[in-house]
Amino acid sequence: MARQVRCVNNRESENPDERILHIGGVDDGVRWKRTQAQAIGEVEAAATSYFVALSGGDSAWVIVRTTEQGNRYLTTQADDASQDTLLALPKCP
Repeated sequence: MARQVRCVNNRESENPDERILHIGGVDDGVRWKRTQAQAIGEVEAAATSYFVALSGGDSAWVIVRTTEQGNRYLTTQADDASQDTLLALPKCP
């Protein structure tokens, strides 16, 4: 199953694994929200894929990366170290 991420809850942090608290969206009119840990587990288990819609009709898949300290976090494939597509999304209710 692929879900479009439309919002995030985050905090200011220098550590990428601490920035995103939740991701969320709407499927068939029903809001959903996952903690970063839940989403990481779903992506790693190939149970759910997440993506962010980009301008021009493109999309960026949400992937799991690992810091040098071994902590996992969510980001999108198209991101580089200076910008994060997930963090640019609106705040989840």
